Amino acid sequence: MEEKTKLMCGKCGVEMAPAPTQFSYLGHVFRTEVLRCPSCGQVFIPESLARGRMAEVETILEDK
Repeated sequence: MEEKTKLMCGKCGVEMAPAPTQFSYLGHVFRTEVLRCPSCGQVFIPESLARGRMAEVETILEDK
């Protein structure tokens, strides 16, 4: 069985947990679940979100 690595907050050392989070990017707001520190609120944005959802918002703006 594969063991999962836990992601720890770089600021306070607390284990990050999935939490619904609101983002604003280029004037558009969207909500998605990402890993967030329950203590200080720092978020971890995975590459897939940065290249996927953020790129989608840029494409929508370019099409206008």
